[in-house]
Amino acid sequence: MNKSVVLALGFMLSGVFISAQVFDKKVPQDFDTEKKEIPHGKIDTIQYSSATVGTTRKALLYTPPGYKKGAQYPVLYLLHGIGGDEKEWFKNGTPQIILDNLYAKGKLSPMIVVLPNGRAMKDDRATGDIMAKDKVEAFATFEKDLLNDLIPFVEKKYPVKKNRIDRAIAGLSMGGGQTLNFGLGNIDKFAWVGAFSAAPNTKEPQVLLPDPSKAKDLQLLWISCGDQDRLMPFSKRTSDYLTDNKIPHIFYIEPGGHDFKVWKNDLYLFSQLLFKPVNQEEVNRILKSQ
Repeated sequence: MNKSVVLALGFMLSGVFISAQVFDKKVPQDFDTEKKEIPHGKIDTIQYSSATVGTTRKALLYTPPGYKKGAQYPVLYLLHGIGGDEKEWFKNGTPQIILDNLYAKGKLSPMIVVLPNGRAMKDDRATGDIMAKDKVEAFATFEKDLLNDLIPFVEKKYPVKKNRIDRAIAGLSMGGGQTLNFGLGNIDKFAWVGAFSAAPNTKEPQVLLPDPSKAKDLQLLWISCGDQDRLMPFSKRTSDYLTDNKIPHIFYIEPGGHDFKVWKNDLYLFSQLLFKPVNQEEVNRILKSQ
């Protein structure tokens, strides 16, 4: 065999091994504890004009430790649940602390994280009857707001890479359903998709992916849910459809219910895989070995 081919093959195999070793499958007890001695990222409120909604909307934006405006970063859009808003992750999931701690361990690719309000309506507060028809419909409307208003704003104002290969979407519960709906419905826009405890707003898999082979263009398709979560059927039916159609993906069933203990754990694991080579079969094996 040609020496260069042998070297290339060896490099590829070592890369799989290294990625498996780097992937931190055991979440340490202090993964969400703020550490004063390490470098910290920054999280701020941003405002953007939404033609979809006809108003100015808010989101949070996290920049990583060592952020430089002269650099170029991939971006993760991280979505909340039906009872939350752009601050739900910040208040209950402390993503900035989880990510800071992972950066300190050298486990993340530098990225910008955008935490939007996924309830795309003029009064987008999580007040009153959060299950009201207009408020539920606003979560579907957010697809247009995200694609046509928020992403263009972020790409104009911040040093983010503009290719699908550098764009990820993830979310919890209602935001998990949005993630599957928007991510699988716009594979030309997103290459990394992560649904945590997807809610009933998740479309039927045959509607999501009438041509399942298109999902092979994704770099990562992550679906996870707590083993005590009553919404498990929505994650399982999607994973089953993908499995039946031989579509690579990660399906992680973890201890827990429908709460932030599970979703913080998901963010810790999922974020480590972003914007780097991923062997999804190997990650499934590692997760099942816990």
